[in-house]
Amino acid sequence: MDAITTQVLIVGAGPAGLAAAIGLAERKIDFVIIDALPEAQNTSRAAVIHAATLESLRALKVSDRLIRQGIKVPHFRIRDRDSVLLETDFSDLSTPTPFALMIPQDETEQILIDRLSELGHQVLRPVEFARYETHSQGIRASCTGKQDITIDARYMVGADGEKSAVRSAACIAFPGNTYGSFMLADVRMNWPIDRNEVTLFFSGAGTLVVAPMSRERYRVVAQWGDAPSTPTINDVQNIIDARGPRSGVHVRELIWGSRFQVHHKLADRFQEGNVLLLGDAAHVHSPAGGQGMNLGLRDAQALSSALGEALRNGSEAALRSYAQERRQAAAEVLKMTDRLTKVATMGNPAARWIRNRLIAALGTLPVVRRAAARRLAGYS
Repeated sequence: MDAITTQVLIVGAGPAGLAAAIGLAERKIDFVIIDALPEAQNTSRAAVIHAATLESLRALKVSDRLIRQGIKVPHFRIRDRDSVLLETDFSDLSTPTPFALMIPQDETEQILIDRLSELGHQVLRPVEFARYETHSQGIRASCTGKQDITIDARYMVGADGEKSAVRSAACIAFPGNTYGSFMLADVRMNWPIDRNEVTLFFSGAGTLVVAPMSRERYRVVAQWGDAPSTPTINDVQNIIDARGPRSGVHVRELIWGSRFQVHHKLADRFQEGNVLLLGDAAHVHSPAGGQGMNLGLRDAQALSSALGEALRNGSEAALRSYAQERRQAAAEVLKMTDRLTKVATMGNPAARWIRNRLIAALGTLPVVRRAAARRLAGYS
């Protein structure tokens, strides 16, 4: 059995885990990052990075690379079929990056992996976390892969997603509920709306989000309780026809599609002794508003800073602050996305009529539009 000793063990090499690793590398902190998969996934999944996240990623020297590779989208609009209910304009924000950046998650991960490699580090794959025990110097993690490995570390970071083995091993509860199934698809299609906006369609049958992507693609995400495991081009067309614009849409090509379950969950705590959580291991929520990956990336920035302070000064006050502040930030995002999802999916026609007129009236107020843009962009 191989044995490794380090200061920080990061379990999980998705965007949040990779960003935390880069933050530690920039601070010259010794760490090991492992992932159970033999290689990074090549499907796009999450696809939007908001302005506040892009600003925070400048410290990792990856923002400019992401911007060069992605699509800048200045507008987010809420529609009911062909009617615009609310428009937010990110270009009005006082930020160096006044837009939402549309970029597939696999491309984001590759940029982060490349940056990590430049700093002299790589992900150990396939290495799966199994369990851990505590000792006077921190934790000892038992891992499996091509051969068994034990890793001694002062701290362990659980960045291993919604079904986090680290969170389970630390006996941290993850209460919440489910919204059911969603369909996700990347397509090429004739689309009557300008490619400068991300659109959330309100529908009694479930939410529909359509966003422009690179190479003339569109990302389609739809709440669909009976979604097939592999949606067809006709499935995508039918969903858009039922919830989106009333005419002008023709789905020409389905690049890939899948079904996924969406939950609304928040970990009871983000710290248990020397174990800390971030990203989907700590919080999951509705895709409405495109906040998931953003929240995790900002967790990573905050945690790498807190770990640096704890290891430098020997005080864990920064880690306690991380756990409290990031949990509060996550709770606020979960509240926002849950409300947005419930408002979007009202089934009663009378309630929808009242909702549409109320939102449209509020949307005429500049202060409401600015507040919505700031909130979606990640600024409190």
